[in-house]
Amino acid sequence: MDALQMTLLFDYYGELLTERQRMCFDLRYNQDLSLAEIAQELGVSRQGVYDNISRAEALLSNMEEKTGCVSRDLAHRRAVQEIEELTKLLSNHADPIVRSAAEKINSVARSIEE
Repeated sequence: MDALQMTLLFDYYGELLTERQRMCFDLRYNQDLSLAEIAQELGVSRQGVYDNISRAEALLSNMEEKTGCVSRDLAHRRAVQEIEELTKLLSNHADPIVRSAAEKINSVARSIEE
């Protein structure tokens, strides 16, 4: 998995990690530190950092496989975006009823995002 996907998984499931795993993960993915830099910062071995990050990645990936929360959320966001784009087309329709319906649909789509 790439760094963006891992960061998304961390946003959803990060609280399931141990404090040490969260720290290592954050320093690696969010602060972009090397394993050696993280090891020095935390006063542990490179292998210890690697093990914590590997376990964290495995746990996060496993949670996504089981729950699919990130995938569902991304699918919802794409669907809402598509609804908003289609309602923009309808908002220029000559019929005021169609324009009004488009505004209501767009409002509902925005409320789903919140």
